[in-house]
Order: sequence, then structure tokens, then C-alpha cells
Amino acid sequence: MFSAADLPETIPVFPLPGALLLPRARLPLHIFEPRYLAMLDDTLKTSHRLIGMIQPFEGAAGAQLHRIGCAGRVTAFSETEDGRYMITLAGISRYRVKSEQDGFAPYRRCTVSWDGFSRDLGPTEKDRSFDRDGFLDLLKRYFEDKDLRTDWESLRQAEDELLINSLCMLCPFEPEDKQALLEAPSLDCRRETLVTLIEFDLHRGDGDETLQ
Repeated sequence: MFSAADLPETIPVFPLPGALLLPRARLPLHIFEPRYLAMLDDTLKTSHRLIGMIQPFEGAAGAQLHRIGCAGRVTAFSETEDGRYMITLAGISRYRVKSEQDGFAPYRRCTVSWDGFSRDLGPTEKDRSFDRDGFLDLLKRYFEDKDLRTDWESLRQAEDELLINSLCMLCPFEPEDKQALLEAPSLDCRRETLVTLIEFDLHRGDGDETLQ
């Protein structure tokens, strides 16, 4: 398990729109661009093996980075015959970007602060006010609307954090919505944000049908 003392001041960052990593969750990634292959090679040489996932956005000066991301440790990787990698990141902690480093590396690196995210290094969170039955009813409507399939029995039995965080990562929300889910300060706040996004999407779909 990571402690605050294990977290480095500088990490490589992987700006990938819509890809959300959360603490104690796992994110599979397919690495094939040369700059990110170089990033992975360098990361595997470190003791911490951390890569910072982060949402990019287009600003006045071009491709910008949101201020908050989540770092994951490379826990599994395999190489294909043509030199690509399939990797898994285990979410460790969110971070705040302090500055972006200049240098000769083909990928982006940032100096980061881990302050304010101590709960990410702690035990699994519980959502004490979670109405699972009501939530699953809403989720069923959303999945039917999006023509998505799932194992409903597994969802009923999953721990609060695993259920909520997995849905935040997997549901097809816009990148800015994913950022809002990432920045939620606690599990119950993240669940409330998730419910709001699902309800908004469903209501928007109802409105579209009405207009047609």
C-alpha cells in the first residue's frame, strides 16, 4: 500500500479525453503511440511505476490540462508482437497539477501536489445514505435508454465504492462530466453527481423524443 511519503513530486501524465481513473479502481489501457510507449518504458524503470491520468481540454493556448487528475500504478502489462502494450493501472491517489515541466521527453510531465487527497490512500469508502434499490431502478432505465447490458446480480452485491466508481468510469459521459465525478470530494458526493448526470441524460432524451 502507498503512503504519502511514497508519492513523487513529478509524474508523467497521460491526457486522454473521457478516460477516468479513480482511487482503488482499475483502468485497462492500450498503449501504441510512440511517445506513450516511451513514457511506459521510463515509468517501468521507477520504483513507484505511477502514471497520472488527466483530462485535457482545448483552451486559448491550445491543448490544456485540468488541474486535478488521478495517478495509477502499472500493475500489469503485456506486449504485442508489433510492439504495443496492454496495461492496467491501479488507482492510487488524485493529485493537483502545480506546473508542467519543460524537457526533452516526448511526453508531458508535471510537478504535482497530493495535498487534500489523503482519503484516497485510506480504506475503502462507504456511502451510508446509499439507496441501492432506488439507484438500481434509475440505472436500469439509463441502461435501457443507452442499450447497455450488465450483470444486475453482481451490481446488487458489489460494495458501494466498487459499484459507484465502476459506473463513473464506464458510463458514456462527456469528458467534463467525468472530471466532475473525479473531483467529487467523497463517495456520497460522487454518487450524487452520478445520479444527477444520469437523470439529466434521461430527461434530455425524453425532451428529444418530444421534439421529434
